Amino acid sequence: MNGNSIQEVASQRRGMERFDVKRGLVKQVSDNGGLATLASEYFDDVQDSGDNSFTGSHGVMTSIEANYNEKGALIVDVTNVPPNFENPEAVKEAMEDRKRWTTFLDAATGYNSKQRGDKAKEWAKKASKAKSAISAARHFMSMTENMPEDLVSQAESMIAEIEESLEQGDNTKAAGRAEKLTKLLD
Repeated sequence: MNGNSIQEVASQRRGMERFDVKRGLVKQVSDNGGLATLASEYFDDVQDSGDNSFTGSHGVMTSIEANYNEKGALIVDVTNVPPNFENPEAVKEAMEDRKRWTTFLDAATGYNSKQRGDKAKEWAKKASKAKSAISAARHFMSMTENMPEDLVSQAESMIAEIEESLEQGDNTKAAGRAEKLTKLLD
């Protein structure tokens, strides 16, 4: 780098991320002033956006938007800028910012980094299972001759429900419906 300030460097947007939250924690955070109050313990510039959400920034995180969704998950959107890697102090500050972020996620979700990773894998696995069940059901129905029309109709209805659940980000519901679809066609 050529000594540019952090603000002059192109930002890196990570995109929306979803984190599972331990049961009962959203209510506890709400009772203690909400997500913005919690965030203000970790970040400098925090504005309460209402409905358990906030916007803010801190160090290399030039934009932080977070909220608890209706399903009780934490949804975050963060934009980071890389530090000046030639400046040891800037790198150290960036590492401290990252540590603050991780500690905030621990408090806002009730899970540590490993647990959050495990929950994310579990959530993705549910979506994958649901998509596989749809694919298997469609293949089975295309290969089966003389399948009763009411069974085809019921299966197509369940497939539509699964696809809608996936679109809404409700992988748990999608996986449950996928199991029922599989049993229906067994």
